[in-house]
Amino acid sequence: MLDLTYELPKPKVISGAKHDWELVIGMEVHAQVSSNAKLFSGASTQFGAEPNSNVSFVDAAMPGMLPVINEYCVEQAVRTGLGLKADINLWSAFDRKNYFYPDLPQGYQISQLYHPIVGEGEVLVELGDGTARMVRIERIHMEQDAGKSIHDMDPNMSFVDLNRTGVCLMEIVSRPDIRGPEEAAAYIAKLRQIMRYLGTCDGNMQNGNLRADVNVSICLPGAYEKYQETQDFSHLGTRCEIKNMNSMRFIQQAIEVEARRQIAIVEAGGEVEQETRLYDPDKGETRSMRSKEEAHDYRYFPDPDLLPLEIEQDWVDGIAANLPELPDEKKARFKGDLGLTEYNASVLTAEVDAADYFEEVVASVEAKGVDTKLVQSAGHSVAHGISNMIVNEVFGALKNAGLEITSCPISPSQLASIVLLMREGVISSKIGKELFEIVWNEGGDPAKIVEERGMKQVTDTGAIETALDEIIAANPAQVEKAKVNPKLAGWFVGQVMKATGGKANPKAVNELVAKKLG
Repeated sequence: MLDLTYELPKPKVISGAKHDWELVIGMEVHAQVSSNAKLFSGASTQFGAEPNSNVSFVDAAMPGMLPVINEYCVEQAVRTGLGLKADINLWSAFDRKNYFYPDLPQGYQISQLYHPIVGEGEVLVELGDGTARMVRIERIHMEQDAGKSIHDMDPNMSFVDLNRTGVCLMEIVSRPDIRGPEEAAAYIAKLRQIMRYLGTCDGNMQNGNLRADVNVSICLPGAYEKYQETQDFSHLGTRCEIKNMNSMRFIQQAIEVEARRQIAIVEAGGEVEQETRLYDPDKGETRSMRSKEEAHDYRYFPDPDLLPLEIEQDWVDGIAANLPELPDEKKARFKGDLGLTEYNASVLTAEVDAADYFEEVVASVEAKGVDTKLVQSAGHSVAHGISNMIVNEVFGALKNAGLEITSCPISPSQLASIVLLMREGVISSKIGKELFEIVWNEGGDPAKIVEERGMKQVTDTGAIETALDEIIAANPAQVEKAKVNPKLAGWFVGQVMKATGGKANPKAVNELVAKKLG
């Protein structure tokens, strides 16, 4: 059961020359559907193919070509809606959005302005300071992507690549519930996380598979609360839309820059004009792309080549029944059932591949008869110990090597073996780190490596006692100090571990030191 009690973050406040101003942000996120074929043709969606090689007659708008809807794209849109706890519309329809651009061969884009496939939903956006905000989703609709115009290959001409033309996009439209740049980035990150868990969009912003249009406005403190009470937009300032953002960092910068621009206009006695703007990261400014008056009249009308899309509730229920465990639920289970800390649970569920890796290690340990939920003497569960090793050792090594978890040199079963060797007292935690490095660099069976290289922990108290007696005999002054200040006994523990090459059982060493020093 999810705990939905949380503290709201404070809105971002920017001080102007005359007043303090709050930010109000809404977002339109364009997510490319993960599918092998395009929305209305069988052409491939593969990224990085030769220019204009993934183009069918339908994509190229050849005369007489008719669109045929890709059922899998519809399924992916429904799956996304269910993952965002949204209403699924069993009846939706496609419209033509008419405009001219060289990379749009049809002269129109097929979209869903009036009757989208997905209705209202919500996303819980958690921030690093422990606060969270519920962002409402207004709608999700499907539409075709346009091609790509390339202007930097030749000084005298532009090129057009139609490979992306007709690829299915989901446009996810939020309400103006976001109150600052950090929240906007966290919202995008949460959407991407959910869609990756669902397998509906890979969220690759570098490839343009996830882009955002950011609507920014400002208001005086207290005005937003009046809007919330009445849903009357007149309490808010005039919004400007920043187009085609594909970087978390640039999204945050653009919001800050645009808000300050609007504040300067209003405080100088002017009025903000509703317009579409572009962010220039090199100059650190937004510039006008087109005003409301210059905006296209898209002349929307129902697409005459496509019947309304009707889906059955049983089909939707079947998709819902097979949804994977989503990040919020998985995080709650990791904390509640497996005893992970808030931090470790958050880190491990941030990416579905990391969560899968952790669960495979847990399963491998449990296959050896160990209850990973069992609380150990240190007060933490076995699963918590596994999570620590992944967060600290595995992620640290991956970062240094520039690798993703899917390319980790240590398999979940190998890591499970290292964990079990430490848990059973065969090796110490110090030796465990050395063993981790060996397996990382050389591979192999951890248990065999320990046996062949003599890495087993010394549990023979006689051998440990001999080493301790020699250290006590050689350091009488240190003994007297330790008897006066018991905290100094740790020095003897360290010396024994050093003398035994880190192989002595730490518990046995501590007990013997306490006994010998009284």
